[in-house]
Amino acid sequence: FASYYGDHMVLQKKPSGAVLWGHGELGAVVTVTLSGAGGLIVMEKTAQVKGPSGTWTTVLDPMDQGGPYALTAEQGLENVTLRDIYFGDVWFCSGQSNMAMTVLQVANASQELAMAPRYPFVRIFAAAPARSNVELEDLERIDLPWSIPTAENLGHGNFTYFSAVCWLLGRSLYEVLGSPIGLVEVAWGGTPIEAWSSRRVLQACGLPEDTGRHIWVGKGGKDGPQSSLWHGVCFNLKSALCFAPPLSLALSSSTSPHQHLSGPQTPSVLWNAMIHPLLNMTLRGVAWYQGEANAFLHTDQYNCTFPTLIADWRRAFHAGSAGQTEPLLPFGFVQLSTYRRQSADDSFARLRWHQTADLGVVPNARMPSTFMAVAMDLGDEHSPYGSIHPQDKQNVAHRLLLGARAVAYGDKDLVFQGPYPTRAILEVTGGLLNVTYSQELICRQRDAQAFEVCCSSQASPCRWLPAPVVAVGSRTVTLALSGCRTLVLGLRYAWAEWPCEYQACPLYNPQGLPAPPFL
Repeated sequence: FASYYGDHMVLQKKPSGAVLWGHGELGAVVTVTLSGAGGLIVMEKTAQVKGPSGTWTTVLDPMDQGGPYALTAEQGLENVTLRDIYFGDVWFCSGQSNMAMTVLQVANASQELAMAPRYPFVRIFAAAPARSNVELEDLERIDLPWSIPTAENLGHGNFTYFSAVCWLLGRSLYEVLGSPIGLVEVAWGGTPIEAWSSRRVLQACGLPEDTGRHIWVGKGGKDGPQSSLWHGVCFNLKSALCFAPPLSLALSSSTSPHQHLSGPQTPSVLWNAMIHPLLNMTLRGVAWYQGEANAFLHTDQYNCTFPTLIADWRRAFHAGSAGQTEPLLPFGFVQLSTYRRQSADDSFARLRWHQTADLGVVPNARMPSTFMAVAMDLGDEHSPYGSIHPQDKQNVAHRLLLGARAVAYGDKDLVFQGPYPTRAILEVTGGLLNVTYSQELICRQRDAQAFEVCCSSQASPCRWLPAPVVAVGSRTVTLALSGCRTLVLGLRYAWAEWPCEYQACPLYNPQGLPAPPFL
């Protein structure tokens, strides 16, 4: 069997069939047998070992959830048996350090770790960080083979395994669905989206395919703790935009080995080594938490790279699984949280907007079958891992869960998004702007700075002025345009790196979900 099949794994249940593959002698026939309790044979498949690399592949018939099963692959006199296998839903978790943050590092960590034994049917697997200049067929290394969760393997160390966002999402999916859940963690801190993108994505977005390859020295950041991140960034930007110190300090304040926090920046190297080998897996959904690195690198291309990466991963997982992973694989992601409190820089705000393909809310026409957890109100200035790594991952996972239930599992009545404006009407005489929202509003904070209008007689450059909130109705917000003597050309909300205090942005819905930022 290929490296990532093992005892205790979860394979995707019906309506999809799970794909299995492995290595063998060219031309030989491999027989794969699935057997249940008492050795009863449930299914048998044969596959031929084909060149050039001597691999065999087979697709199991769709199976109901449950287990345990044993899976045997036989070739001639040799055989390998994997045991304690369950069928359920497999979720793939990827991204940079906020995805790699382990259960050990979050709020209430000891309590979360102590609960691990209650979830023996949520199985976890973590690929090791690896890079390659060519697409690999199988994983180079595995950090955590398929395992039953324990306090030790959920809290192995900082930024190693197991991902807190992935675990908390998987655990709550198990509670809601009652089906075994397989969680696959493939994350590396400090990495931009370009590293996770195939050449196809880079070409589609007009990005260079080998920026700065001469920078890299060996594995991890051997050439100094933050230098790999900052060379990559400063190399691609005008020097005026090279403000390495603040982020690099936040990234290096962790006590863990630095390689976890500044992974490679080179285009496609993580796609090649960490995603491409897993494409044969049949999946139920993806959870993604990435973008901090792109607040400093190709920020304004993210509205192309992110939707294109989603479409490309979907095509690749669908093809790699012989059509078993659905073409519109549900794809959930976390919108960037916060970093520096008083920062005037709007790169985080722009990146949050680009994470929605500049449409503000998902799913949308450019990003079908996606869902988003807003996290700008979950800032954590005193996080021991630096403010860029907030410790409240429970609310992040809860908001992802709502999206997963609605988008991946079709729960039509579930509210999974915060309120979003549907129209704005100008009352010229009173100097007011009435903004109508899609849902009932709860105002937690009257913030004079949250809404800003751009008033100008000519289109550019735009001057953004605060538009204080005068009144909040059940679905409307009335803003005062006192500073505006001219044409109102634009309106934006929560357009800041740190837009509000913890769980205290101005607008929420009755379910407690924040209104996302917009422009």
